[in-house]
Amino acid sequence: MSRGGDGPGCPCPPEAGCCGAGAILGAKNLTVRYNGHVAVNSISFDVGEGDLLGIVGPNGAGKTTLFRAILGLQPYEGEIAMFGHGADRFGSLIPLIGYVPQKITFEPNFPATVHDVVSMGVVSRRAAAAGAGLIRRGGFRRSRAGGRGGRRGRVEEALRTVGLRHLRDRRIGELSGGEQQRVFIAKSLVKDPVLMILDEPVTGVDSESQARFYGLIKRLNEEDGITIIWSSHDLDAIQSYASRVACMNRALFFHGNKERFFADKEALGAYAESAMQEHMHGHRVAG
Repeated sequence: MSRGGDGPGCPCPPEAGCCGAGAILGAKNLTVRYNGHVAVNSISFDVGEGDLLGIVGPNGAGKTTLFRAILGLQPYEGEIAMFGHGADRFGSLIPLIGYVPQKITFEPNFPATVHDVVSMGVVSRRAAAAGAGLIRRGGFRRSRAGGRGGRRGRVEEALRTVGLRHLRDRRIGELSGGEQQRVFIAKSLVKDPVLMILDEPVTGVDSESQARFYGLIKRLNEEDGITIIWSSHDLDAIQSYASRVACMNRALFFHGNKERFFADKEALGAYAESAMQEHMHGHRVAG
């Protein structure tokens, strides 16, 4: 396992609270600005191998911006290390990270089938091998490069995992919201990811589909060993499924074990207060 300050590209010293033992992702003083506005304010945190980290915060808290910075889609200040490597190696690592964005709406006649969409996630064996080599050099597990079998076999395996093989030829726009989100999980799984990032994945999805979705990500985490970072407004779901919690509203209010968060009245109060402030701000803007 890599340790803070010991990894080949880790920017964080041990005392900084990132890149600790077993951390596959670490951030130090991560700040993101939009036109002078601070969207993420000097956040330092880590994600351990095997974590199911739930990130909570109100709308506008910076959760999506944080994910975009991690994925290299957003300029930032500060430092990020991934699998013990610095930003100069991210180009080889990002293709092996599964990402499920906030709900995307498709027209019913959108000309792509479920199989088509999942196939878009396939990474070439050469790219997968390059990323897997870096992951192993960082001291982390990597069972195989590029999944089992050829392209078609990987797609079929992913669809079977999320329970959608019977819908493989259906147009993506004809599926329910919950089914579409499972398609995007399958699109991530064909990469054989070590890390998955899920951005409020059940927004607008019915309760039955939510329960199925949460069961799936719990299984992927516990049985397949995939580390998962997942943002949500649902504290009940976070309490039921997450192993660790990060609470943020631009700045980080809490980062640690789930049990400690839900026993910490001050942390819960900070979350409730920030959510209420955001709610009131939305009403003032709307008015």
